Amino acid sequence: MPTLAPSLGFDTPNHQDDVFLEIPRAAALVRGLVVVSVPLLAISLLFVSWLYITAERTLKPEEWFIFISMLLIGAWSLPIFWKLDVSPPRDLPLRFNRARQRLYAYNFNHRWWNPFERWQVTPVAYDWSQVRAERWLQRGATTHGIIIKGGVVLSIVKPGTNEVIDRFPLTTMGADGHAWAYICTYMQKGPDALPPPGPAKDHNDVLWCNIAVLLAPKVKWPAEMDLESRTAP
Repeated sequence: MPTLAPSLGFDTPNHQDDVFLEIPRAAALVRGLVVVSVPLLAISLLFVSWLYITAERTLKPEEWFIFISMLLIGAWSLPIFWKLDVSPPRDLPLRFNRARQRLYAYNFNHRWWNPFERWQVTPVAYDWSQVRAERWLQRGATTHGIIIKGGVVLSIVKPGTNEVIDRFPLTTMGADGHAWAYICTYMQKGPDALPPPGPAKDHNDVLWCNIAVLLAPKVKWPAEMDLESRTAP
C-alpha cells in the first residue's frame, strides 16, 4: 500500500465509479500563451526583413549571414511554437479499470524540435500488474536560488520481468506522488476508500478565450478501447 495520502491536488477525476477511474493529464501547465507569440514573431521577422532589404547601404557578408540565419531560425520556430500549443489534445486522460485490472493511456507522441513530422495520439492499454511508478527529481541553480522540480512517470514492464517496454508521465498539477497513492488505493480498495471527489470535469469543455485549447483536438478514444475501458468484463 502507498505511504502518501491519496490526493489529486487541485485536480478532480473526469470520472470515478466502481468500474473505472479516469484522471486528467495536462500537456502543459499553461496553454494559450505561446500561440499568441506566433503572430508577434511573424510581424517582427517581416519588419526586420524590410529593414534589411530596404537598407540604403550595401550590406556586408556577415550582415547577410546574420539576416539569413535569423530567417531560417524564425521559419523553424514559428511552426514549433504553433504546434506546441495547438497540437496536443485538450486532455491526455488515464483510465484505470478496476474490474478488468487494466490501465488505458491516451498518450500524445511528438518530437518538439521537428515541426514537420506528424504529431499524433497513440492510445495504449496494459495490465495493471505491468505498471510501476518512478519518481524523478531535477535540481537547478538560478540567481534566485535552487529550483527543484519533480514528478512521477509510469513505467510498463514486460510480463514476468523488470524490463521496461514503455514509459509516460503521470501529470496532475504537481501532486504526482499523492496521485499515485490515489490510483493505487482505488485499484486495490475501490472508490469507497478514497475521499469524495469533486464534480466531474468534461475535458472537451474549455474557456472561449483560450485559443490554443479551442483549436486543439478533442479527446476521442478508439471505439473498441473506449468501450472496453469503461466496462466490466
